[in-house]
Amino acid sequence: MGVRATVRNGRLVVDQEIKLPEGTELELVIDDEGDDLDERELAALNAAISRSLDQAARGEVNPAEKILARLRERRR
Repeated sequence: MGVRATVRNGRLVVDQEIKLPEGTELELVIDDEGDDLDERELAALNAAISRSLDQAARGEVNPAEKILARLRERRR
């Protein structure tokens, strides 16, 4: 699910209706709309994405909750 919001007076104002249960907590990540990858790095990234899509097609996936938990653990 993608959600668009605008910052107004230091608060996020969601630009559309969102159908989520009351009290649902969201973790927001800023989309920087760019990168500074060179051609070699971009080719490596695209290859990794392709491998991941192939794995997903074979059912070799990890739940997002598990991945996010690992990333949060790294921050500590």
